[in-house]
Amino acid sequence: MDIKTFPIGPLETNCYIAVAGSAAIAVDVGGKPTAVAQFLEEKGLALEAVLLTHLHCDHLYGVGELAGAFGAPVFAGAADASLLEIEIGRGGFMGLPQVPEFSYEPIAPGERTFLGQPCRVLATPGHSPGSLSYYFPEAGTVFVGDLLFYRSIGRTDFAGGDYDQLMASVREKIFVLPEATLVYPGHGPATSVGDEMRHNPFFSEYAR
Repeated sequence: MDIKTFPIGPLETNCYIAVAGSAAIAVDVGGKPTAVAQFLEEKGLALEAVLLTHLHCDHLYGVGELAGAFGAPVFAGAADASLLEIEIGRGGFMGLPQVPEFSYEPIAPGERTFLGQPCRVLATPGHSPGSLSYYFPEAGTVFVGDLLFYRSIGRTDFAGGDYDQLMASVREKIFVLPEATLVYPGHGPATSVGDEMRHNPFFSEYAR
């Protein structure tokens, strides 16, 4: 699996394009997807799906346009549906623009297949009620949205956020993965499970 990162949108949300053979998936599309679409077209890639880690507006601005252009289904956590009824999801929050309409299919935690590879959909609430992480064991990769960042964690002061829940999600769902697993967050640089266990100040109990 090859992964290309496009920081797009008003908050430079990481849109990831994961590629295997001639197929691709997109993870979060937080802005105008012009560069993303150009990349897919130039490489002759078929967009298999758009996977959303959560339904906050800064991860959604280009979802409808990209999915519509490539005829790809969109998947997101069902427990985040109510966020699209308030500003943090539909837009307008902190002066951010409105999110263009898009449709999505709820995806439940469990085993799925994307790009011909097993994908474990993990329920990782805390930043939002329906936050999901997408773990690809064969690629040693997990897309975590705004759950966990390089040396930090996601905010929990938005509607539906819960600090204790977020911390439990990281400990019980992410830190149980192999330490070499690459962690791709919603903003900022990639990191690894082992690196965050040892160096993230929010989890000092793992330091050694």
